[in-house]
Amino acid sequence: MDSGTTAQQPLPRPFDAPFLADPLREYARLRAAGPVHQAALPDGAPVWVVTRESDVRAGLADERLSVSRTHASKAGGYRGFELPPALDANLLNSVPADHQRLRRLVSKAFTARRVERSREDIEATADRLADGLAQNGKGDLVADFAGPLSLRFIGDMFAVPEQDRKPFSAWVGTMIAPDHPSQIVDAVERIHRFLLDLISTKRASPGRDLLSDLIAARDSDDRLNEDELVSLAFLILMAGSENTQHMVSAGMLTLLSDPGQSAELRSDPALLAPAVEELLRYAHPNQMAIRRFAVTDLQIGGTRIPRGATVLLCLTSAHRDPDRYPEPDRFDIHRGPTPHLALGHGMHYCLGAALARIQIEVATDTLLRRFPDLRLAVPASELRWRTSWRSRSLVELPVFTT
Repeated sequence: MDSGTTAQQPLPRPFDAPFLADPLREYARLRAAGPVHQAALPDGAPVWVVTRESDVRAGLADERLSVSRTHASKAGGYRGFELPPALDANLLNSVPADHQRLRRLVSKAFTARRVERSREDIEATADRLADGLAQNGKGDLVADFAGPLSLRFIGDMFAVPEQDRKPFSAWVGTMIAPDHPSQIVDAVERIHRFLLDLISTKRASPGRDLLSDLIAARDSDDRLNEDELVSLAFLILMAGSENTQHMVSAGMLTLLSDPGQSAELRSDPALLAPAVEELLRYAHPNQMAIRRFAVTDLQIGGTRIPRGATVLLCLTSAHRDPDRYPEPDRFDIHRGPTPHLALGHGMHYCLGAALARIQIEVATDTLLRRFPDLRLAVPASELRWRTSWRSRSLVELPVFTT
């Protein structure tokens, strides 16, 4: 693809059927053709796609690339679905000063030390879910294990009623990767109403949970406004329920496809932590970091990006860049230090990184330890994926446990 494509020429549309069928092959093609490409999204919106690891890493920390849509120009062509203000005023869309203020309100709940104290509870939940798989002799690792595990901790943190957790997760999944664009509006409306009702309930009867603390910060201390309150709850619940479950399921598919390395992990628990880091590099479901907007004219990979343009930093492509990772398409639990970008870099480094690592580690250890004969119930080629230019995740992962 020619990164010098002019505005008068039709922009290439790389996120087409061949991309959906094999994203890694398409990213390899783009990377080989150049570090930065002007392209169009499926809706026709023009974007600049950054493909190489060094440029993606630098872009994630570059203050000239802002996540705030206030920097998007009309000429830049941003046409992304706009959430209502009550869901959009969060850490992923705020200017640095607001980002730091909001992050301080919740960061204590996600420190490595505090999350580590929850390890035993996460292990107990994983074992309980594994009991169900063992009893049935089979199951779906997305619906029966990874989903409930990821929802347990984040749901408890916000005191979300048990019966509401799966519906919320389903609405988020539809919003991110709908079968039809018309489903997005309905999913967003359901999420919005759910959060308003949840906050109303907690206002009337506060407890010892993070949502009650945030409501107090809003009502008593005026440290955030109402839209920021709702939006912050939305972001944390969405990220906590969506990303980890898809990372766990993609990670287990990777391991089930490599019996030799799975056996090594069973026999040597010391390999588990580095294996999780390699899984985050190799199998992370998010293909792109959240879109950025150029605050000023700048150069990326020798290409001029105009002020106001939409920039996509491609995490999946960066993680398969041979200039950064030797034999990047090979999964290797012995790779050594893996400074991946799956959890972000710079100001927007993942707030829940410590929680995500523990959940992935516990999930992986529990499944490998409890089920030495764990195997796919269908051929890998028949697995169903939910793929878009943003992410790629398994719809289900059917397995036999015995």
